[in-house]
Formats: sequence, structure tokens, C-alpha cells
Amino acid sequence: MTTTTAERRTAAPAPASEAHEVTGWAVIRRGLALSPQVMDGLGVTLFLALLSTVGASIVPIVVRAAIDDGLGDGSQMDEGRIFLYAGLTLVVVLLTAVAGYAMRIRLFTRSEVALSDLRVRAFRHVHDLSVLTQSSERRGVLVSRVTSDIDQISLFLQFTGVMIVVSVGQMLVATMIMAYYSWQLTVVVLVCFLPLWLSLTLFAKHMSRAYDTVRRTVGEMLAVIAEPVVGASVVRSYAIERRTQRRVDAGIDRNYRANIRAQSIVAVTFASAGVAGGLANAGVIALGVVLGVAGGLSMGTVIAFAFLVGLFVGPAQQATQVITDAQNAIASWRRVIALLDTPADVVDPGERGTTIPDEPLGARFDDVAFAYPGGPRVLTDVDVEIPPRQRVAVVGETGSGKTTFAKLLTRLMDPVEGAVRLGGVDLRDVPFSDLRRHVVMVPQEGFLFDATLRDNLRYGRTGATDAELETAFTDLGLADWFAGLPQGLDTQVGQRGESLSAGERQLVALVRAALADPALLVLDEATSAVDPQTELRATRALETLLSGRTSVTIAHRLSTAESADRVLVFDAGRLVQDGSHAQLLAEGGVYGRLHASWVAQSNLPGRMDA
Repeated sequence: MTTTTAERRTAAPAPASEAHEVTGWAVIRRGLALSPQVMDGLGVTLFLALLSTVGASIVPIVVRAAIDDGLGDGSQMDEGRIFLYAGLTLVVVLLTAVAGYAMRIRLFTRSEVALSDLRVRAFRHVHDLSVLTQSSERRGVLVSRVTSDIDQISLFLQFTGVMIVVSVGQMLVATMIMAYYSWQLTVVVLVCFLPLWLSLTLFAKHMSRAYDTVRRTVGEMLAVIAEPVVGASVVRSYAIERRTQRRVDAGIDRNYRANIRAQSIVAVTFASAGVAGGLANAGVIALGVVLGVAGGLSMGTVIAFAFLVGLFVGPAQQATQVITDAQNAIASWRRVIALLDTPADVVDPGERGTTIPDEPLGARFDDVAFAYPGGPRVLTDVDVEIPPRQRVAVVGETGSGKTTFAKLLTRLMDPVEGAVRLGGVDLRDVPFSDLRRHVVMVPQEGFLFDATLRDNLRYGRTGATDAELETAFTDLGLADWFAGLPQGLDTQVGQRGESLSAGERQLVALVRAALADPALLVLDEATSAVDPQTELRATRALETLLSGRTSVTIAHRLSTAESADRVLVFDAGRLVQDGSHAQLLAEGGVYGRLHASWVAQSNLPGRMDA
């Protein structure tokens, strides 16, 4: 069942860069394939769209008939016929309006269903990516792909798609009517508009590149705006408002300039359509008069042609907007496709996977090595076994590999060599749902969502009742702190939990972990950044939480290593020492040097707790 890293990469989707090498039509086809709901009942929708074009086309016919038949030779007016034509026109226009309404409702409904599904898939894929892959991309860029990029696709499907169908239908109907009335005037109109249509192909290429730049700068702009909002306290603390504003201004200016370049191309094509329309009208009137004088054309036909030319000018000018929206959508589709094609290098085996035994868990690293893409190895030949219910502290200098060890144990990343096993099962074969049920990681800073305390705790156990949540506080010895919250479980913790202190956020994280009741708990020194009073509470809570379960703690302080059953010492990516605190002190080596440094920094004889 176990697969190698190379096999998993081979099975992964094509790299994101390949999405930029395909043509616009290929991108649209791929995009529509990702949203099949758009194609449901498309034939009926297109038929309704074509019906909606009849209203505009009927007016020139009625004008010609009213002038030629209603006025006759000019000596008398047949009012009955004029009213009849006007009545028929009203009926046709009303019917086409109903068809247009029905078409838009169908298109809006199906496109919204399709794009909401695409948005969910893109968001889910972001979470399927490893922490390493996510960290390589700016958060604002990822957010823009799920939000503004899909909004651009929605605009294209709901408005531009309709515009294309209506415009093409309108022009086809107008051409057929013109050809029926006068092939000579039809040729004049087509000759005037042909250069514009040919030039649009060239403009489309320039617009494609321009709007690729626009969509990229939108993501960059969101990123530079989001960072100082999240880090507002740091900006104020260091009085770097002006420097931050310059970065934001630069990001906004890049997007502004990209939009100006794109819109300048649009302006040229829009103006060209107006020129073509003016030339067509002039040609129709000039040749129409000549033909009329020769007796080959009626006055009603010439005037009808002026109206029919208008049915060309509108779509020709709209073509610039169609190309603009299409290129914008294609650029957005490319970015969404690139996101979905980014390999999920930490693959969820799903239902095909092997579940972890429901028993006290032990862990094993079998000759594990890890390296970040393009970099040297940060872990080498790690071979260690952690028995069930053992408390393990992992120590080492910054960059020694201890955090990577913890991430591999929780499968936030996969090793490039060897295997990490829980309960004898390779983590790569364990479904995510089962892994997260057995293993929980409590980071150094507990992240809370902008919701109530109750909602945040239920991330640990979704179906927990209020009574169970309150019992969890009591079991961890935190009932007095919880009682001090004026709104209890209804307390709003604020964005990122900022309504609570750092220590209080950590207490909530511990209670959340207790509710999850994992067999293996991995902690990044969950009490290292809290005040003394909260640390005392957290320490007591941890004693209860760790009792009877396997735990691995990244230790930043000596007190954690002293209280552990076992200490793993990392240095330069290798496990260099393994034993109890007392054994390692007697042994000296790397742990002895770390201990001496801790003691010297704390100014306490024999130990350090800060």
C-alpha cells in the first residue's frame, strides 16, 4: 500500500506553469470542464438567448414596412397598417423580453452553482497543500485566487457570455435581413466592418498579456494590503506607518498602471468600432440614394439599412468589452487552474487508506531524511522509536531540525526518505480524518477564529455539548479562569483571538486539545510565551492533559526537558543524543552545552525555567 515520494509526485497534476502555456480557448475549455454545471441545459439557454435578439431585429423590418406600405407613394397614409405593424412589434418585443429574462435567470442560477462549487474546491485544495507549499505563496495571492479571480470568471459567464450570444445572433439576423433587402448595401456594410474584426485578433493577444498582468497585480495588491492589517500592532509599535504606506501605495500603483495599460488597448478598439459604424452609415446612404434614384431600392429599405447598421455598431463596440472580460476571465481561470494543478504533495489516501489502531500509540521514525525543495537536508538518518504513553522532549539549537521532526510526526510534511509510523502504520497511508482524530498539535501560539469561545472549542470536538465544554475546563483545573469570563462560552474572542491575552489563547488551545482527546499530543512548548500566573495554570492543565497519553514537546526551556521521560537532542539535522535528563547531563556533549548555556542565561544554579 505504501507509495514512494516519486510515485506520488508522478501521479500529481501537471505543474502550475503549464497552465500559462496553453491557448485562451484551451483555458476556457478546461475551465468549463471544471464547472460542468454551467453546461446543464445550455441548449435551452442558448435558444432563449437567440430569441431575445429578435426584438432588436424586428424594428428595421417594421420601419421599412411602415414607410413603404403605410405611406405608399406619399399621397396618402394607411393608418391601419401602421397601427398593425406597431402592435405586432410590441408583441414581439414583449416576447423577446420574456425570453431574455428566462435566459438570464437560467444562466445566473447555473453559473452561480458552478462557481460556488469551484470556489469550494479551490479553497479545499489550498488546505490540501502542505504547509511548505502554502508558505511559498503569499497569503493574499492565495485568497485572490479563491475570491476575486472566480468573481471575474462569474462576470464573464453571466454577462459576457450572454453578450456574445446576443451580439452574434443579432449580427447574423441583421446580415440575413440586409442580404434579403439589398446585397449591394450588405457588401458595403461588411467591407466597412471587416478590417475591425480582423484587427480584433491582434488586439486580443495584447489584451491577454495585459490582463494577465492585471490579475497578477491584484493578488500582489491584496497581499501588501492584508499584511499591515494583520500586523497592525507591529506597524504602530515600530512607528513604520509611512514605510508601510509606501509599500501599500506601490502595490496599488502597480495595479493601477496595469489597468491603465489594459484599458488603453480597449479604448482603441472601442473607437475603431465607432469609426467603422460611421463609414458604414455613410456608405449605405450614398449608395442607397444612387440605387434609389435608379429605381432599384425603396426609401423604406434605405432607412431600414441605417437601423440595421446600428445592429452592427453595438456588437462591434461590445466586442471590445467582450474581449476585455474574456481576457480577464482567461487570466483568472489560468490562476485558478494553476492553483488546482499545484500538486498536493501531502496526499490524503482517503477511503483507500489504513486506519490507526484505537489504542495507546507509539511512533517510529525509520531512517527518515527531509530536505526543502532545492535546499540541503535539514534532517538526516533519523531512526528512533517512541513507546506508547512516553513523554518526550525534543531539544536543540535553532535550525537543528526539531520543528521539522514535529511537522513530520503530524504529517504537515512528508519525508523525502524513510517512513514515519504511528501504531505501525506509515502516515502516508493514513486518511487525514483518522490521523487528525489520533494526533493533535498545539502550536506555541494558539490560533483562534473570530467567533465565540464555544465555537472555537468545538473545533476540538464538533458535537460537544455546553456541559462537556465546561467539564473540560474543570478537568484541566481551569474552572476558576473560565468562571471569570463575564459571558462564559458566549465570549467573543475576536480576530485571531485578540480579545484574549496570549496566555488565555493558549489555555483555550489546551482545552480544545483535551476535547479532541488524541492518543498522541505534539506541543511546541505551549507555555513558553505566557505570564507567570497563566503559566502556572497552563502547567497544571498540561499535567492532566498529558497523563496517560504519548506526547512529544519541542522544548525551549530546560524545565520541560527535566520533567520528560526522555529527551531527544538534535544538532545540524541529526539525532545526536537520546536519554533522560539526568543521563544526558552526565553524558555531556551537545545537551551538556545547551544546559550550561541555559543555566548561564537564567542566572540560576543548576537549572533554568525562563
